[in-house]
Amino acid sequence: MKIKIQRDKSIEEFEVSPSMTLLAALYEIKEDQDASLTFMAGCRASVCGTCAVRVNGKEELACAYKIKGDELVEPLQYHPVLRDLRVDKNRAKETLVKTTAWLHESKEATLTHNDEKLTEKQTDCILCDSCYSACPVYAVNPDFLGPFALTRAYRYTTDKREGDAKAIIDNIQTNGVWDCTLCGECTAVCPKGIDPKMDITMLRGTSLQFGHSDPNFATQSFGTPDFGFDPNGGF
Repeated sequence: MKIKIQRDKSIEEFEVSPSMTLLAALYEIKEDQDASLTFMAGCRASVCGTCAVRVNGKEELACAYKIKGDELVEPLQYHPVLRDLRVDKNRAKETLVKTTAWLHESKEATLTHNDEKLTEKQTDCILCDSCYSACPVYAVNPDFLGPFALTRAYRYTTDKREGDAKAIIDNIQTNGVWDCTLCGECTAVCPKGIDPKMDITMLRGTSLQFGHSDPNFATQSFGTPDFGFDPNGGF
């Protein structure tokens, strides 16, 4: 069974044993064929997110993906490639700081089971960066806050113990909730079943409640004919 791996500017093909995970195959290649192959890995239990890569154009956890043969394995998109499949995730993690998604003014509140369910999925995020890599907005806007940072913002603005949710909402207006195309690519690749698209949609509703609006709305054309005069100017 063969797989292809993107290495710098070339693609190399390797023979691997069948019926194994991609991570096991990478270890096999490193041990038996090319000791210089570089990738990231952690616990091998699908809970740390370290081994995320792109397989045939889709983000996957190498420790969970079962190889079928003829896969093309590439590093995550929009990350500086350090070597082979190993990328620098520091810039992506900086988006968490920009959202200021943490408790700003902690207050006493009684949490029910329903309250916990509201953000139960969001707290499962393992910061694998799969959603970041899958997001097409980064192709045109590298300053976009991104799916996992906005999911974290949703998690804290929904927390009843947060006494100043507006502070978080204010910080995600620029390069944030309104820049998302709601394409759902982030939701499709999340290994933990989180739905950043819906989280961002909910954040838009909360933004409206705090007096914000889509800055692109004012510049949109709705096909109104131009009669050469202001129709609202009176006669």
